[in-house]
Amino acid sequence: MPLDSTLFRTKSIDKLIAESELPGHRLKKTLGPLSLTALGIGAIIGSGIFILTGTAAAGQRFVGHSLLNAQVFDLVRSLFRHGNLSGALLDGRPAAGPALAVSFVLVAFACSFAGLCYAELASMIPIAGSAYTYSYATLGEIFAWIIGWDLILEYAVSNVAVAVGFSGYFNDFLRLFGVAIPSRWAEPVIANGRWSGAYFNVPGFLVVVILTVLLVIGIRESAGTNNVMVAIKIGAILTFIAAGSLLIHPSNWHPFAPNGFSGILTGGAIVFFTYIGFDSVSTAAEEARNPQRDMPIGIIASLIICTILYVGVAIVLLGMMKYTAFAGGQAADAPVAYALRVLHSSHFVYLMVVVGALMGMISSLLVFQYGQTRIWFAMSRDGLLPPIFSAVHPRYKTPHWSSWIACLAVALPAGIIDIGTAADLSNIGTLFAFILVSIGVIVLRRTQPERPRGFRVPFSPWFPLISVFMCLVLMAGLLVVTWIRFFVWLLIGLIIYWLYSRKHSEFYVQNANAQETGK
Repeated sequence: MPLDSTLFRTKSIDKLIAESELPGHRLKKTLGPLSLTALGIGAIIGSGIFILTGTAAAGQRFVGHSLLNAQVFDLVRSLFRHGNLSGALLDGRPAAGPALAVSFVLVAFACSFAGLCYAELASMIPIAGSAYTYSYATLGEIFAWIIGWDLILEYAVSNVAVAVGFSGYFNDFLRLFGVAIPSRWAEPVIANGRWSGAYFNVPGFLVVVILTVLLVIGIRESAGTNNVMVAIKIGAILTFIAAGSLLIHPSNWHPFAPNGFSGILTGGAIVFFTYIGFDSVSTAAEEARNPQRDMPIGIIASLIICTILYVGVAIVLLGMMKYTAFAGGQAADAPVAYALRVLHSSHFVYLMVVVGALMGMISSLLVFQYGQTRIWFAMSRDGLLPPIFSAVHPRYKTPHWSSWIACLAVALPAGIIDIGTAADLSNIGTLFAFILVSIGVIVLRRTQPERPRGFRVPFSPWFPLISVFMCLVLMAGLLVVTWIRFFVWLLIGLIIYWLYSRKHSEFYVQNANAQETGK
């Protein structure tokens, strides 16, 4: 077999499933639909709802006019309407306003179609893993590398945004006790594309370092612990909705959609970050008692529950204060806590919401830092990344080098850049992964139609194609500069693959040894 043929060589699904059933590798099947739903809610409700609602509602403005700061959808619409870019917004992106509630529904709709595609793959390959594993088993090594490289971007950059948001809420928490970290040491150095005057975001940096220490030592989480965390986070959201509804001024809901569909789409592209994590349900397929039935229930139920909660928060928050109030500063970094503080909500309610938000962010950081290192571990074990990424600590038996490299990749940017920049890169990376997963379902229906599927996406290929289309629409709501950064990231990944990963992959080494033996 030519060595370059390894680019499209896939791992055997039957072999993967057989290996997962070996006594020393078999995971206990204990998760039912309720636990899977709780797992999805725990991953989805982490930080975005407490952070990005303000930015999405108020929009963003940058210094100077530039095509780089324009929304892709806005440019295309302007070209169709006017034949030029005269009608495009070139210094930021439009505000969603109170119509942010519609943005949440739009994103949930798109995620539902992608979720069905994840459910089919999880039922076909009911083993622990992610889109990286699915791609290697179905599409080939090069696609596995692309998704793996893309997931590195998703996990790392999303945690940067979470760490930045944590800093804002942590400072609010300290104010309850009469303490505050100076803004120069608690805010990003770069905000909205310009220098903010801050020196470094210390809380955002330190929280990642502390959690990395815990991950290196070893953290064992259970479904029961996750259920408790979910209950606390849902309690904080319900507390905010109940208390905030008493502070609503209906006039704040007008105009409802100040920038029409363009603003709604922009809001959806920004708050898509809040839904990152629902695909984590698919990684638990091997531990589900009945993955063919329970996986779709867990994915769709978690999306529905979180959407209802998100819409409630958006309606209440933007009824409490005018959407323009969240344009920048602390109002953008911690909008929920800011609204409660400015409107003098009760001390108990404020404390409940802030503590719930902090716990949500900490658990989200912990889970995604853990997931990131495990993806690196898997890629390194397959030969696509250097061996250091799969090196295990002799005492703690954890991938310690991966953990510390991931720490630096997240903690340093968290001290420098703002939420919007980080969230945008994470959003486009995740949407791209969803597109590849949806395409993978279509391809597998043609290449392996006889393979048993515990769950089948209805109306295929139309539903997977709708998933692809809606993900592309949401990607169009992002800025030109975000697209450029994403393509640069993919280009860097392909260069690394061609110079290193391709020549060190498991298949390439096997083929090289076979050819050497044949000689």
